[in-house]
Amino acid sequence: MEQSLISLERLRTFVRIAERGNLAAVARETGVGQSTITRHLRELEEALGVSLLTRTTRRTALTDEGARYYAHCMQILSLVEQASQEMRETRQATAGTVRISCTGALGVMHVSQLIYAFQDQNPGIRVEFGLTDERIDLVRDGVDIAIRLGPLSDCAMKLRSLGDSQRVLVASPEWLRRNGPVLRPEDLRDLEGVRMSRVHGSDRLVLRSKKSRNYVVPFHGRLIVDHGLAARDAFIAGRGFGPAHRWLVEDCLSDGRLEHILPDYSLPSVQLSMLIAPERTTLTRVRLCVDFLAEGIRRIPGINRG
Repeated sequence: MEQSLISLERLRTFVRIAERGNLAAVARETGVGQSTITRHLRELEEALGVSLLTRTTRRTALTDEGARYYAHCMQILSLVEQASQEMRETRQATAGTVRISCTGALGVMHVSQLIYAFQDQNPGIRVEFGLTDERIDLVRDGVDIAIRLGPLSDCAMKLRSLGDSQRVLVASPEWLRRNGPVLRPEDLRDLEGVRMSRVHGSDRLVLRSKKSRNYVVPFHGRLIVDHGLAARDAFIAGRGFGPAHRWLVEDCLSDGRLEHILPDYSLPSVQLSMLIAPERTTLTRVRLCVDFLAEGIRRIPGINRG
């Protein structure tokens, strides 16, 4: 039996012929030539090795084998339609699981709160929330949405810009008392900083004046950390000065635990983006989550809307 000739298209053609009893009528209904209908039937019969229909000049009737095969075909096509309907309903459902990955400090301080609010509005949606500053493979790791700081090069994913994350230079009041006032970029040259590991160019600071002049200052320190929350704690503890995302330290600046150094100079901002697995964008629950998070993240202090 040539199994490749048994396709859903040929099964549907056979069922229509069996129900209408006329090849010409089926051809008109499907919008194809009668020769195509005849060929589909012939190929199906050849693949099965039996005659499914008896044909006269006036009418087409099912053989005994054709009647049994018709019953099986109806079951098969019904199951196919049922499976397709279930998938359509799944795509449109506001229930199910959404898997989210986020940069660690941003996730702890801000995105987690947005997820709580999202679930309050969508109680049928389960969220799996992973925190990592490492680049991940969304498809390999089964992640629907990833929120990332910095330039991205994964063109296979759907990219949604969330804006730019503003950075500021900070230190504790106690550290400033020990090290004296910082009035110019040059005053930072010999001072102890808190550096981030795995950040390109973290051995220097680029400061831009209001007159658009750039100052490059060497940046060094004995403490090097790999997480934004660790850097925040080190600043508060007076272990050194350094650059920080405004959303990371806004509360500390407001309550006086940290101070903004050289407020008349700006640091380069960092791109903030959302990556979405392309095959998941058709799911209603994922689209709802993407829109909710995007709107909420753009309201975080220090995120300049993209």
